[in-house]
Amino acid sequence: MTYNDFRKSVLDTALQLGCDAAETVFIEGDSFRVGILDQEIDSYSVSRKFGIGLRVQVEGRNGYAYTEKLEDPEELCRRALDNARVISSADEHPMQGPQTYAEVTAPEDPVCDMSEREKIELALDAERKALAVDSHVERVASNMLSTGHTTIHITNTLGLNARRSSSFSYSYVSPIVRDGEEVHDSFAFRTGREMLDTASMAEEAVRDGLAQFGAAPVASGSYRILFKNITAVDFFEAFTPMFSADNAQKGLSPLAGREGSAIGSAHVTIYDDPLYPTNPRAFDDEGTPSVTKTVVENGVFRTLLHNLKTAKKAGCTSTSNADRPSAASPVGIAPSNFYMAPGTDDFDAMKKRLGNGLIITEVSGLHAGVNPVTGDFSLLSKGFLVENGEIVRPVEQITIAGSFLKLLSDIEAVGSDLKFTLPGSTMLGMPSILVSSLMVAGK
Repeated sequence: MTYNDFRKSVLDTALQLGCDAAETVFIEGDSFRVGILDQEIDSYSVSRKFGIGLRVQVEGRNGYAYTEKLEDPEELCRRALDNARVISSADEHPMQGPQTYAEVTAPEDPVCDMSEREKIELALDAERKALAVDSHVERVASNMLSTGHTTIHITNTLGLNARRSSSFSYSYVSPIVRDGEEVHDSFAFRTGREMLDTASMAEEAVRDGLAQFGAAPVASGSYRILFKNITAVDFFEAFTPMFSADNAQKGLSPLAGREGSAIGSAHVTIYDDPLYPTNPRAFDDEGTPSVTKTVVENGVFRTLLHNLKTAKKAGCTSTSNADRPSAASPVGIAPSNFYMAPGTDDFDAMKKRLGNGLIITEVSGLHAGVNPVTGDFSLLSKGFLVENGEIVRPVEQITIAGSFLKLLSDIEAVGSDLKFTLPGSTMLGMPSILVSSLMVAGK
């Protein structure tokens, strides 16, 4: 049985069994990953995923089932129907009807089109380049290259028929640098076409490692803080759940009911843009056409991120943020390309504006030290002490603590150096941000 025959049979059978509506989501893809250690292949995988998820609606309830086999459509429908019937209360989660979509074109990715041998050689070259940058490089702890393709096809009994494909590629290198007994690690990554410049990635990673020699804590107190872009991204990612309408409706977000109120300084504008050129998609995982929205505008909170279910409950329209991590997953909410709008100053200019304070280049403990329900955080950090706009020395073994919403209010400048995370269904981006005051625990 072909997939098209199977999905048609599933949808027809679901209606025959008494379902009010039914929807299939088909996800297939392939991925390649290679890890290099000491100029040898340390890890290697080529995988393929294939799955069909079914959602049925009956008497105001939703039921899910999943299969990886194109056989026995009736059994798949009965499992989904049974799951819907065991739900004790109504679960109003609309399905999308027929839609038309904007044409989107992803940028060319030459690495995805390479042969496996060429990809392996690219990863080998990244390690060679890192080892050759400086005599202090002891070894490369981790060096990975990964590519992949994914296709999603959503159809339902209301007439929806939505299909899209996407691809990704990234590589990273993490060298270890040593000076006597002092040892540090560092990290740099590239995506898409930028991966071809292995020398740039290697030099960045090694340079960041060498800069840590001689690090020591600073005295505890309140400091002006400049978050480097990639660190700001990691920090921002930990708090993205508070922008979910589902979390807000469950009382798990401090942003519930705050639309129209100021939550940040006038320098803070945050977009969720599924049509962003480097990672565009025509529709979300419910088939809702993609729409760009301003989540925070000059510090004023404008909207939560919605799927069809939360939008119906809130009496608004979906923001096209429905998400399914896999065909076996129920529909949730996630950002698409979620980023803070950049300013005009480069990093050197931002450093001059900092004057006296700290540059934060790394935060750790994001899972344990962040509470997205309250917005509070306490994170072990590294960076640099800055005096009169110039770096004085590296800093480590300090802890920054505060509130995410207070931090947004204290942003007094935003850099031009917008940086995104590794590619995926969600990509987060941040420029460097200058915060007027943050508590630091040190020596």
